[in-house]
This record gives sequence, C-alpha cells and structure tokens, in this order.
Amino acid sequence: MGRNILSVDWLKKHLNDPDLVIMNASQPENKNPGNAGYYAKQIPNARYFDLNNVFSDKENPLPHMLPDPFSFQKECRHLGISADSHIVVYDNNGVYMSPRVWWMFKVMGHKNVSVLNGGMPLWVKKGLPVEAFKIRKYKKGDFLAVFNPKAVSKAEHVLENIQSERALVMDARSAGRFKGTEPEPRAGLPSGHIPKSVNLPFTEVLHEGKFKPREKLKEIFKSLNPENNPVIFTCGSGVTACILYLANELAGKIEKSVFDGSWTEWVHHKDHPIHREAEKK
Repeated sequence: MGRNILSVDWLKKHLNDPDLVIMNASQPENKNPGNAGYYAKQIPNARYFDLNNVFSDKENPLPHMLPDPFSFQKECRHLGISADSHIVVYDNNGVYMSPRVWWMFKVMGHKNVSVLNGGMPLWVKKGLPVEAFKIRKYKKGDFLAVFNPKAVSKAEHVLENIQSERALVMDARSAGRFKGTEPEPRAGLPSGHIPKSVNLPFTEVLHEGKFKPREKLKEIFKSLNPENNPVIFTCGSGVTACILYLANELAGKIEKSVFDGSWTEWVHHKDHPIHREAEKK
C-alpha cells in the first residue's frame, strides 16, 4: 500500500517506475492567479483525469458526483490503469482537486494511490521537467472497482444525523459561507450550514500549497473533535471536503466519509434545514 501523500522529490526519483501512473487532475478554472498557465503544461507522461466530463455521474444534475463503479472502472481501463498501478495525483493549484481524485480511487477500492504534495506549482518552482498538455491513447488496463460505501454519505444520512448526532459534520467552506454572511459562488444557492455542523475551512490544513505537518493536523482535528467521533466531511460540491478527509487521514485513522453532494445537494432539497449565524441563539 502506498503512502497517501508524496513529495515532488520522491516523484522526481521515481518517474520511470514501471507501475507508476501520474494522474493530472487539473481543471481549467484556476483558484490561484499565481499559477496561471499551469493548466497548459503537465508533468511528463501524465494522464488527464477529466473529473467534470468523464469521471462523474452524467445523469445527475449536481456537479461532478461519483459515477457508478462500472463506469469508473471502464474509464480507468481506458486510461491504462491496472490493479497494480501506483497512482500519483496532482493538480495545477498545489492541493485542490487532487484529494478529490485520491478519495474517488479509495472509494473504488484502489489502495495504492497518493497525492503529490505541492502539486504542479511546487514541481515547476523546483525547476523539474514539464511538457505541453497532451491527451494520449493507452493500452487497456485491468483496473477493478470494488465500491466502499462506508466512505460516502448521502443526504438522507446527513439529515438523520442531525437527530442522532452519531457523527460530527465538518464543513470545509469559508467561514462567511458557513455563517451565511457571504454568498455562495454558485448562483441561486443560499449560504449557511447544516444544523449542528462545525466549520473548518480547507485552507486551515494547508500551507503554501502543501498539507501542514502531521502533528499540526492532529491538533486541528483534536480541537474540533476531541472524542474522535466519526466525521462526515462536506463543502460546496464535494471537492474541498476531500482535502479535509485526506488531512484527517494523515492525522490519524478514524471512521469518516464525504457527503458527496455536499451543500449543493443539501439546499436542492427545499425541506432541508439551514442554519445561519444570525439565527443562532
């Protein structure tokens, strides 16, 4: 089983490993103006993981929801991914989309998957080789998806949890969006949060595009979850929740899942309760 995060120095030394699959999870939209132009480049021999158009449930109107295991398996095989592949995922924002892809492979039963800590920005900063973005064809792989339902929470689980409080719901969005004092980036969505949830903006577990050290991550999660209760991670649409999921995995293993539809799905159901800062007593 591979490590959950790897350094750019490690990848530099292992670029030619026979079982290595470098997965480019970059998206055209760039969350950091300082990374302009990185989407047009890639680490040599990287394969493009098209989250929005390929690796999502095309029948679901919500953004980039998990595809069914058979569809995921089929598309992975088209990318030449096999059961023994060591997948290293990176993106053009350092750590942003890559944990989502890492989590998806974990959900689908592939254990040997890692995130490149610092991603493309750190790779470029260190003067390591890049090439122009390319889409290639690959020899079909034998990847096998074995779905792990425990890593995924649905809206009905989260709704029931408001009463049972079996798990702690941890929200990765900004404090303003969580409190309901700032608008959501998606037009037409109200801000606020799921009742009884707590806020941990995903930026709090990162420093300069990398995960904070393990001991610091342990402190952060212990302060919000001193009893190590199970955690359901949520965010706007299931992407940055995976940053917290991976950070929590680095801090120590506890029972956890991601609310795949997150806030976008939660408010899609008109009868779901919403809390805002001004409404708290």
